[in-house]
Amino acid sequence: MCLAFASTLILLPAARAQSAPDAKPAPAKPAEPKPEFAPLPADAHVEQTMELDGKPLHYTVTVGTLPVNDKEGKKVGEVVYTAYTVEGKDRPVTFAMNGGPGASSVYLNLGAIGPKRVAFGGEGDSPSDPATLKDNPGTWLDFTDLVFIDPIGTGYSRSLVSEAETKKLFYTTVPDIQYLSRMVYDWLVKNGRLNSRKYFVGESYGGFRGPRVTHYLQTQLGVALNGVVLVSPYLNPTVEDNGDLSPLPWMMTLPSIVAAHMEREHTLTAEAMAPVIAYTRSDYAAALLKGRSDPAATQQMIQHVTELTGLDPVFVKRAGGRLETQAYLREVYRSEGKLGSRYDPNVTAWDPFPNDPDQRSNDPILESIVAPTTTAMVNFVTQTVGWKTDARYEALSMDVNRLWDGGDELRKGSVEQLRESVANDPKMHVLIVHGWNDLSCPFMGSVLTVDQMPVMGDPTRVQVKEYPGGHMFYSRPSSQMALRKDVREMFQQH
Repeated sequence: MCLAFASTLILLPAARAQSAPDAKPAPAKPAEPKPEFAPLPADAHVEQTMELDGKPLHYTVTVGTLPVNDKEGKKVGEVVYTAYTVEGKDRPVTFAMNGGPGASSVYLNLGAIGPKRVAFGGEGDSPSDPATLKDNPGTWLDFTDLVFIDPIGTGYSRSLVSEAETKKLFYTTVPDIQYLSRMVYDWLVKNGRLNSRKYFVGESYGGFRGPRVTHYLQTQLGVALNGVVLVSPYLNPTVEDNGDLSPLPWMMTLPSIVAAHMEREHTLTAEAMAPVIAYTRSDYAAALLKGRSDPAATQQMIQHVTELTGLDPVFVKRAGGRLETQAYLREVYRSEGKLGSRYDPNVTAWDPFPNDPDQRSNDPILESIVAPTTTAMVNFVTQTVGWKTDARYEALSMDVNRLWDGGDELRKGSVEQLRESVANDPKMHVLIVHGWNDLSCPFMGSVLTVDQMPVMGDPTRVQVKEYPGGHMFYSRPSSQMALRKDVREMFQQH
């Protein structure tokens, strides 16, 4: 997810301490004590069966751990994974990660592609609904084994060193990619699967990780992936910069705002969105660039944006046709006393502070998904699989997000590594998928990013596809099934 799902955890730049020229150095702080934990359980396994497309599918669930060692070979962390495997020759294996930073992999696991799912993230879903797991007709398990990896500080995965060392080793951009790539390698070695076809799926900040993990595996660890699926990826952070001058931030969000309006009007289709995308690339961008030098173009743009979005003309005029996300999410439901979610504007919640000038409450989706996913996953792991632990499960850790230091590498994004990994392997495929309505990681960013990439062989090797819904569009059964179909077709190309 982008807490970037950052599913909104907001990624904040690290503060830089500055000292006065004559300041005396602060006295040295005593070393932080290292945390002490009870040992995690041994790997646990359970056999399960589901019905998929009218046929029984037998599979094994494994909950296990992989050690993270520092350069001296000392164990500094433990990564917990959940794997679903099916007996059969030449089975591919797909590694899955969510984002945040601070999100466990439960959202892809129990929401999108695992063999079980729990309802969350949709309009009308309540955190207090029974967290009942059901067989998932949208699972990918019939055509690939699945390994869900929880980064340190999420799920049951944990650091074994002090907070300062944890930040250095795990909560910054480059080390995060390095140790998570090593976990993929270590799982393959542990399970004798280096010769399997290998894939990666990452959601939101997991989509930021995807190209970097792929490139690191290719060039540093000697493991080549056959394909990558990026779900609502946080690929290019700087594209949203400088909205006072650049049209790009507004080009990112306008199509998704229009899509959300069309969905409310029951008119949303790919065909209906095509002229919206064309307008965004052309007359909309041109009018923003012209600014006050062409008042007629500005007025025409404001009028057309009003027509496309169905918003109050006064609101659009005051915004100058530049629709700031949070302002829009309050405005569109203001008369109902509700807020829309930046992850899907058509998922709403009551605004607990409707008279405040700025939004005070958190996102309608962000906090509502923690309870059902945590309850379902803890019950599944401890009761169904029998991996018994009383450790706390972190579905979405605000502490990890708060401590994260993205630095300059975060601002660089992952487009460079996407281009390089595609160039390195002429047979690798990349599928980038979005919900039309997502305002946290809008689809238009990926469309423009891919359109600027050189064609390296087959132009369909890197594709962007959209589905009804938002950041977690897979919460809608029809979109989930469309995703399954598209991904299966990609796998069949190898």
